[in-house]
Amino acid sequence: MFLSSCISHPLISPKISHFGQPRNLCRSVEVDERFTSALKTRATDHPSQQARFGAGLLGEWSFARGTRLVISKKVSTFVPFRKSFEVQASWLTTSQIASSMFTLGTAAVLPFYTLMVFAPKAELTKRTMESGVPFIVLGLLYAYLLYLSWTPDTLRLIFATKYLLPELSGMAKMFSSEMTLASAWIHLLAIDLFAARQVFNDGLQNQIETRHSVSLCLLFCPVGIVTHFVTKALAETAAGDRHRMH
Repeated sequence: MFLSSCISHPLISPKISHFGQPRNLCRSVEVDERFTSALKTRATDHPSQQARFGAGLLGEWSFARGTRLVISKKVSTFVPFRKSFEVQASWLTTSQIASSMFTLGTAAVLPFYTLMVFAPKAELTKRTMESGVPFIVLGLLYAYLLYLSWTPDTLRLIFATKYLLPELSGMAKMFSSEMTLASAWIHLLAIDLFAARQVFNDGLQNQIETRHSVSLCLLFCPVGIVTHFVTKALAETAAGDRHRMH
């Protein structure tokens, strides 16, 4: 049966082994496209009767017709190799770093304000606020963000005028960057916490209520400082009046 198929398609000359079986059928067969279109055959009713012998050859078998070779068009297809586990970049983008540092810095200062407001006379609060560790951490974090946000135009925007003074338009352009804005926020957090600690320690030394002033220092630091001086002046005036009454 196989020899009859070879006679009908003389361009194909498969070799016969000693056992009467075709050999080297898996070898690529290159045929002119015009001849290929002429040798197309009808697909069988049962797809299971078709088996691919090699690139460019398709075997078809049935009880009625025997074995036939169908030459299919050879198409080169490139399939890129894909690893089972893809390596993804672990580096964060500039926006993600700025957002993470913004949140981290804000969360880091909240415990200190909580101690000064809700437990101002506790020994834990006094020892904590005497430490310089939180300011060192915030300073290093600020330096890191400043390094990431630094550009060749930074100094030019800061010293924009001929008197080496900044301009509002230059500051607005510089703070349009998320990284620069995050570094400025860490800068404000460090200064506000330092001012709140000064207010807290001054209140302990002079027996003055400072919880409202410390709370204001968290978001409105200049207002908190002014509030503390007003509170201190009122407390000293009240203490003088009591002293004169006695």
